Amino acid sequence: MNEKELVRRSKDGDEEAYGALVNAYKAKVFNMAYSLTRNIETADDLAQEVFIKAYVALPKFREKSSFGTWLYRIAINRIKDHLRKGNPAKHIPFEETMSDHTAQEDEIVQRERQMEQQQKSQLIHESLGMLPEKYRLIISLRDIQGFAYEELARILNISPGTVDSRLHRARKMLRKKIEFLLEREGGRL
Repeated sequence: MNEKELVRRSKDGDEEAYGALVNAYKAKVFNMAYSLTRNIETADDLAQEVFIKAYVALPKFREKSSFGTWLYRIAINRIKDHLRKGNPAKHIPFEETMSDHTAQEDEIVQRERQMEQQQKSQLIHESLGMLPEKYRLIISLRDIQGFAYEELARILNISPGTVDSRLHRARKMLRKKIEFLLEREGGRL
C-alpha cells in the first residue's frame, strides 16, 4: 500500500495504516530529535509526542506536500518548543561504535583509535551544540539526516537558495567553533 493510501485510511480512523506510517518515519523523527537534544530519552519522548500530535492533526492535513514533509515540520516545531522552554541540549558523551575491527589489530591500537574517534565525535557535537538553533537544525537535517536541498526547503518552509546560504554559513560557523575548541584544548586530537 502506498503512502497516500495509508494517509487516506489513517484519516478514516484505520490505526493499522497510521501504525505503518509511524513505522516508516519513526527512525528519522527520533534521529532528528536526538541530533538536536543529544539525549536518548528526550528524543524518544519528543518522537512520541510528534506522532501523537500528527495523529490528532491528521484530519487537517491537506496533502499539498508529502506526509513526510508535513510530519517533519511538526517535529521541528515540537523540538524547537522543547528547546525554547528551557530544555537545552544536554551534553552526553558521544559513544562511538567501531564495528569494522579486524582480529589482527592489537588491543592497544584499537583503544587508541576508539579514544581518538570518540574525541573527534565529542568535539564535533560540542561545536554543533554551540551553534544557533537554525544552523544546528540545517546541519542536522542535511549532513546527519541526509535530506536533499529541495526537501529541506519544503520542511523548513524556505527557498532552496536560503537552504544553500544557511547551510554554507552553518558549516563555516561549525568550522570556527571546532577551531576554537581545538585551540582551547591546545590543538590536541
